[in-house]
Amino acid sequence: MLVDIVVIVLYAAGMLTLGWIGMRRSDSQEDYLVAGRNLGPSLYMGTMAATVLGGAATIGGVRLGYVHGISGVWLCASLGIGIVLLNLFLAEPLMKLRIFTVTQVLERRYNPITRQLSAVIMFAYALMIGVVSTLGIGTILQVFLGLPLWSAILLSGGIVVIYSTIGGMWALTLTDMVQFMIATVGMFFLLLPMSLNQAGGWDQLMAVLPQSAFSFTAIGTDTIITYILIYTFGVLIGQDIWQRVFTARSPKIARYAGSASGLYCILYGLAAAVIGMSARVLLPDLDDVNNAYAAVIQTSLPEGVRSIVIAAAMAAMMSTASAGLLAASSTFTEDLLPRFRGGQPSGLRINRIGTMFTGALVLVVALVVDDVLSALALAYNMLVGGMLIPLIGAIFWRAATPAGATASMSLGFITAAIFMFRDGIDANTPIYYSLAIGLASFVIVSLLTQRPAVVQSSA
Repeated sequence: MLVDIVVIVLYAAGMLTLGWIGMRRSDSQEDYLVAGRNLGPSLYMGTMAATVLGGAATIGGVRLGYVHGISGVWLCASLGIGIVLLNLFLAEPLMKLRIFTVTQVLERRYNPITRQLSAVIMFAYALMIGVVSTLGIGTILQVFLGLPLWSAILLSGGIVVIYSTIGGMWALTLTDMVQFMIATVGMFFLLLPMSLNQAGGWDQLMAVLPQSAFSFTAIGTDTIITYILIYTFGVLIGQDIWQRVFTARSPKIARYAGSASGLYCILYGLAAAVIGMSARVLLPDLDDVNNAYAAVIQTSLPEGVRSIVIAAAMAAMMSTASAGLLAASSTFTEDLLPRFRGGQPSGLRINRIGTMFTGALVLVVALVVDDVLSALALAYNMLVGGMLIPLIGAIFWRAATPAGATASMSLGFITAAIFMFRDGIDANTPIYYSLAIGLASFVIVSLLTQRPAVVQSSA
């Protein structure tokens, strides 16, 4: 246990040091928000992959593997597919806009009202992304250090808030790269082979687990479709992901390095699913399947190696937590706050204060949420249900109008909230009905309010 504690403390100190280095490199608002738009292929790939592979992908991916077998890959696969599509088809036009937030696209295409409304939705989404991984880190420390959950959340989340606040995107990029390497070693080269070996190898998995555990569709076609609708499309429009796209030095770097990061996400999901399957063989009677990841680490890894894998888990979650935090902060300072400051733009000092304020809010919400997968589904249901249709329409449909966009965002968001309340956060109905209502209202209201004599330009 002492070795585990020492490794975790050294890791936390390293993250804070990188945050300080990031602060030294952040001399302007552009440095703070998008790393000066100057990342090369290695840094870009690392930070893009690290952004999406957080608590839900790691803890949730192993849990899905434990329950459903190899088909648990679909959570990470949906994220990876979205990353590939984004970097292949949308990265170049987005980079040409020279913007900081997703909602600025809506203002250029529609009007300031749509930007403000979408900023509220985007802020809620990004905040929950930060909450999901902060909760995940706290859960890991609770199990391995024996801390109360509330203190583990405040301790681990506080580290993320500190380095994100002082260093901005440069701090996130540097920490993401280290975290990406640690997570890769911990997941692929330590936990995967060791847990599989402890379980008796692949042949033993096939002998013990039901045949359905080896089917890629065992999780259910409805669930697979829902994951693609929520996570693949969510990645295409999420502020935390777009903000990483803006950091690339060139469209070519985004296209190739970004696509590589998407493929890495799919492989990460496969590894998580197999680890979950191994955990089911080793620990068939877990009281809480949410603890499958932590339990298999304790069971299959020796002291010393275990601490590296714990650090890898923290690495994955800290990357996503900081990405969600800075995305929420950027939306707050660039889209919402100027409205209350007479339109006066934010500067570097305001950006740092906004990140500190948003970080405190993330910690408060994390203290009252208890399920990482449900929290992630909540975030993406709000985002995709409210913003996918008007944002895609802004880019591809010339006849779209501000009134249509406003109606789609409002009704899509409300519909998602109603069905999450009625059927549960993890149900398929929230995303199905919110997209249907959002699309219908977008098309109908846009056609009713379109002025034939006016030619509107697309974003």
